[in-house]
Amino acid sequence: MASSNNVTPTNCSWWPISALDEDGEMTDGEKSEEPAIETKPNFSKDKLVLYHWTQSFISQKVRLVINEKGLLCEERDVSLPIAEHNEPWFMRLNLGEEVPVFIHGDTIVSDYNQIIQYLEANFGGETVAQLIPDAGSPVHECVQQYRELLDGLPMDAYTHGCILHPELTTDSMIPKYATAEIRRHLANAASELLKLDHEEPTLTEPYLSKQKKLMAKILDHDNVTYLKKILGELAMVLDQVEAELEKRKIEYEGQKCELWLCGPEFTLADVCLGALLHRLKFLGLSKKYWEDGSRPNLQSFFERVQKRYAFRKVLGDIHTTLLSAVLPNAFRMVKKKPPSFFGASFLMGSLGGMGYFAYWFLKKKYV
Repeated sequence: MASSNNVTPTNCSWWPISALDEDGEMTDGEKSEEPAIETKPNFSKDKLVLYHWTQSFISQKVRLVINEKGLLCEERDVSLPIAEHNEPWFMRLNLGEEVPVFIHGDTIVSDYNQIIQYLEANFGGETVAQLIPDAGSPVHECVQQYRELLDGLPMDAYTHGCILHPELTTDSMIPKYATAEIRRHLANAASELLKLDHEEPTLTEPYLSKQKKLMAKILDHDNVTYLKKILGELAMVLDQVEAELEKRKIEYEGQKCELWLCGPEFTLADVCLGALLHRLKFLGLSKKYWEDGSRPNLQSFFERVQKRYAFRKVLGDIHTTLLSAVLPNAFRMVKKKPPSFFGASFLMGSLGGMGYFAYWFLKKKYV
């Protein structure tokens, strides 16, 4: 069985019926468009499958890497809002951790950093983008430095904290009623985990571990003093990134090449930075950190990275990010509990929410 920080061959015959077709093969999910590249990548005949959640930050980074490398991968959503990641089949798949989980043939990789390393080590060649330069090169050291710096930021705290305390933001894409919703979700999650623990005694340890982590998160993410502290630390990180981008401009002045964080080649450091800026924009922090003119190199970087095919495919338009999570959850909830009044109410509420988001977006964009 795979566990965090491990790459483990495993027998996948215990997967849930919903994840298999009648012949025992993985069912086809939504067909994604093939990457707009001229050459096809070389990779193993074994199917690639990624269990992820659309709004999960680390899931987004893994999906960006897969698409930047031009790999064909079947993506399967595991919805956090309706707690699919707490269901026993996924807990067994990932031993109590979160999305994403990457599967290649009989190999399961269930840790973000290990997934990135696995993709780089196993999918390369002349026609596949190399996102981590060869070890020993100055560019490699730069990429690793910024990868560690940006990956070390507490994105869960930023996300939950800005939803719980919108006064810390300036132009959030998240509606006000989401604050009450996330408080309700966090409060119910702990009791739901205890209930599942009683129903699945073989998973007691991972369920209790997940509950302990959740309670710690609730305390941190609702602490305004802590949130102001980490947002101040974020400003210092972005200052460092701004200076590095300025350094690239000076270093390659007069040369006709597209500049990224560590040089003219797009790397994993740019994936991390692009995903970070997208999330900060979504949370309503962009005007505070770069759109006020204080960090022009960040502004330029964000404009350029949004035009890349992989970013358009994975993250889409910043104004419709939340919409991508609403409708699928509504139909999946109704599918799980079709006769219940709650399921129908959830669907109607979600559709109404979509209408609200659409109205809000169009009004803001065009009025």
